[in-house]
Amino acid sequence: MNAVVLLVVGVAILVAGYIFYGGWLAKQWGLGENKEETPAHTMEDGQDYVPAKAPVLMGHHFSSIAGAGPINGPIQAAVFGWIPVMLWVLIGGIFFGATHDFGALFASLRNKGQSIGEIIETSIGKRAKRLFLTFAYLTLILVVAAFASIVANTFKATYTADGAVDVAASSANASTAMISILFIVVAIAFGFFVYRKNVHIAIATVIGVAVIIACMAIGLNWHPLYLSGDTWMIIVGIYIAIASVTPVWILLQPRDYLSSFLLYGMMIVAIIGIFGAHPTIDIPAFTSFVDKGTVGSGVSLGTMFPALFVTIACGAISGFHSLVASGTTSKQLDKEKDALPIAYGGMLIECVLAIISVCAVGYIWSEYVPGGIVTPTAVFATGISRMCAKIPFLAGAESVIYSLLILAVSAFCLTSLDTATRLARYMFQEFWLAPGETYKDATGVKRVLTDPYFATIITVVLGIALGMTGYAKIWALFGASNQLLAALGLLAVAAWLGKVGKNNKMLIFPMAFMLIVTVISLLQTIYANVTNAVDMWSWIRAIIGSLLVLLSLVLAKEGCQTLFKKKA
Repeated sequence: MNAVVLLVVGVAILVAGYIFYGGWLAKQWGLGENKEETPAHTMEDGQDYVPAKAPVLMGHHFSSIAGAGPINGPIQAAVFGWIPVMLWVLIGGIFFGATHDFGALFASLRNKGQSIGEIIETSIGKRAKRLFLTFAYLTLILVVAAFASIVANTFKATYTADGAVDVAASSANASTAMISILFIVVAIAFGFFVYRKNVHIAIATVIGVAVIIACMAIGLNWHPLYLSGDTWMIIVGIYIAIASVTPVWILLQPRDYLSSFLLYGMMIVAIIGIFGAHPTIDIPAFTSFVDKGTVGSGVSLGTMFPALFVTIACGAISGFHSLVASGTTSKQLDKEKDALPIAYGGMLIECVLAIISVCAVGYIWSEYVPGGIVTPTAVFATGISRMCAKIPFLAGAESVIYSLLILAVSAFCLTSLDTATRLARYMFQEFWLAPGETYKDATGVKRVLTDPYFATIITVVLGIALGMTGYAKIWALFGASNQLLAALGLLAVAAWLGKVGKNNKMLIFPMAFMLIVTVISLLQTIYANVTNAVDMWSWIRAIIGSLLVLLSLVLAKEGCQTLFKKKA
């Protein structure tokens, strides 16, 4: 299969999906019928509820949900062949993921910008809300731990045998760290001039992008910070603590908006490489229903069902997206009609990135199969940079393009990290509050527990501590837990739509499918860890997996009772 054909056909299907299915959903749900202002206006507080222009909010939303997910999943799942991957990305993206993201944002908009947890309480019940928030919070703690560790490892210095810094080996990481720091400074300045000095967004964007390019040049040539991984973990912890409570217009909105240009640029470079080299990808159309672990990393993904649907998350459907849509995006949406392009369209752009990732691994398949290059980020950067090097005017730029692609992916890990921290703070606060209640309404112990600073400190301490100890031991459960979030998000939106008298039938099958996928995946994990227990962590993973199965069944039972309850 030619990579250009794969990309063009895939994009055409996604565009058609947006126009026809996305447009149909908007009509079914009455998007835009509500003439009242969005929660960003009616509840504006200068902190979390701050209206943002559509391009700025698209930047935040897209940067937060993207990360490395749409790169990692498709590359790892390519062991099953390019046809299964493409089918799940396209069908899952249009009918599952984009519908899930759009539904979560829409439901939150009509519920004062409240999260999925709050919507569950009003639609299903208080116990269901608390179970969901507990699960979502613990999942976000794991995300904070993992992403903080990834960022710290991207920044950390390498040391020689005698304990001295190996400057040559540490140079690339030090450059990434310096560029990231400069990026934050630029974002703060951008937010100040746009929101306090009323500089036109177009002018600020042009200047901001130019300054980012300058920052990259500076960071590549001047990077004096050579720190250990633990030191960077502490610094990252301090940063995300500040980012979680800082008004969104100062850092979150401008940083994510400017970050999005790195991703757009990365995708444009990739598309140029694919069209310029127009290679034939070497991935078989279909390999087997069972991954025997003979390709790539050598670790078997198991059977195609459910592995394909758990491995490819962000490129098709991801529960984390519903937390972003209903957690931060809904509190910044300027106009209700913007929900369709930002939530539904943002997910489909991720699908395009997933297709590009398939092209990248297909181009270097001969090196991926024997385990020569297996880290998904490296596979993506190597494949795209080599394709670009085939183009005459980019010949000789392979190493530069490779470094810039790695930098872009690292920037998105940091962006997703500070968003996840803010979302976890919301989850912790909402656990103690009644629907419509804010921390300002609370008294006594509840007032302390729901204080933004207290909730942030608890979240950061737990996340960073886990990141510096044993998160990797339970990370294998993240894929299933993330897809469980997706199933519960679909269930919550379906229950709410039914309650307000709107069509929810399009959510029933995706919800049931993702629930089945999750339960089967978790049961496989439990069985594998019990029968092949090698240490304490095997039993811990089995216990956690069992609790997740129990949680999913309890929530599904309560949700379905509400969903299918006969009207008197």
